[in-house]
Amino acid sequence: MGNVARFILRRRGAHGSGKGWHWTDVFTWVWLIGGLIIMFGPAVWLVFSSLKTPAALAEFPPSILPYVTSQATVEGYDKPLMLYNATMPDGSTRVLAEVRRIGLVAQMVDPNAPGEIVKVNINDRSPVRTMSFATNNYTEPFVHFDFLRYLWNSVFVTVVATLITLVVNSMAAFALSKYEFKGRSLAMLVILATLMVPLSVIMVPLYSIISTLGLFNSLWGVILPTVATPTGVFILRQYMLTIPDELLDAARMDKASEWQIYWRIVLPLTAPALAVLAIFSVVWRWNDFLWPLIVLSRRELYTLQVGLSIYSGELNVQWHFILAMTVVTMIPVVLVFIFLQRFITTGIAGTGLK
Repeated sequence: MGNVARFILRRRGAHGSGKGWHWTDVFTWVWLIGGLIIMFGPAVWLVFSSLKTPAALAEFPPSILPYVTSQATVEGYDKPLMLYNATMPDGSTRVLAEVRRIGLVAQMVDPNAPGEIVKVNINDRSPVRTMSFATNNYTEPFVHFDFLRYLWNSVFVTVVATLITLVVNSMAAFALSKYEFKGRSLAMLVILATLMVPLSVIMVPLYSIISTLGLFNSLWGVILPTVATPTGVFILRQYMLTIPDELLDAARMDKASEWQIYWRIVLPLTAPALAVLAIFSVVWRWNDFLWPLIVLSRRELYTLQVGLSIYSGELNVQWHFILAMTVVTMIPVVLVFIFLQRFITTGIAGTGLK
């Protein structure tokens, strides 16, 4: 740990002595800390906000940590009252409970002596706050909103679509990289050209095809139109070009079929690129909202992203549930990235991407 700390905290210093601060040291620390805040700040805010109550989310100015105003049960009042630190005219501070507020004046009582009403200007008080985690934001959607069903639908769509994507794209990449035939370059050019076609352009004809095939209101209608991706074909083809043709020719001399060459030789050697494509595919399918929203109209078939929209009504948005379930939807993608991250650098470097 000592060597690690020295490496992290080392600086150029004045005249290379390392004892002072050079302007490049300051710039580097500002740049790195600023980047760290920009990258992880929203995620930290999301996690802490998902543990807040609706009242805490509505507070201004907002706070990062999930604070709530303390309450006390006061004799003579049916509901618990909010506690405040009130500054009195003589400069002393008392803990009072708010009975009601009229304009800029709050009528408050001492919880230990509730017989006397004390009028306090709202600018002369501050809430007594304690940290509280609203864990029911995570439990209630699973109990009352059938969130487990949405979770299962998203897992099914993501896993099946990713597996089919890996098979289909790897087959196309294998043919485009290892077989010589007329029009191979043109076929690759057409595939890459589709990268410039946005989903909104093909949405209507794609919907017509899905409806004609009877896949409307079916999870397969969400899966099948997205399995062939030009990005995946390009990544895998570029990686397969690095596999020596002599290796395949040797397998053919040993009486191996083309399927055996593809399944036993090419796919294992293409594992880093397949892992990169798998990460991309999981992120694409897991976060997809527009296409499932178009294809699915039955509530029991909703995916997670579509299911989150039920918390956003015309007059009321349940932000505490939306934030909590957003954190839940992030967990699978993060886990996939953690398990496959060691393949990312190798896979992307092998495809020739910069």
